[in-house]
Amino acid sequence: MTLSSNFDDIDKMEFEAALQELEEIVKILEEGKSSLKVSVDLYERGTLLKKRCDKILESVQLRINQISSDKNGTVSIEPLKMEA
Repeated sequence: MTLSSNFDDIDKMEFEAALQELEEIVKILEEGKSSLKVSVDLYERGTLLKKRCDKILESVQLRINQISSDKNGTVSIEPLKMEA
């Protein structure tokens, strides 16, 4: 995988692509073989990728909220109840 130094592309990334690149950055940083400058650049990009993933997950969470109405017709949104 080729890591990009262009940060403009992050806002357009799909979740899977952002997560994959973030995982690759973590792997590279954990190896500890990069120069300080490269490590800082990777860390900065990784931080932006994490924010992108968080933003997408938040959006998905809002989409899976249940919409319900009571007997009076009042509409409410409740978090989806997940079975354990």
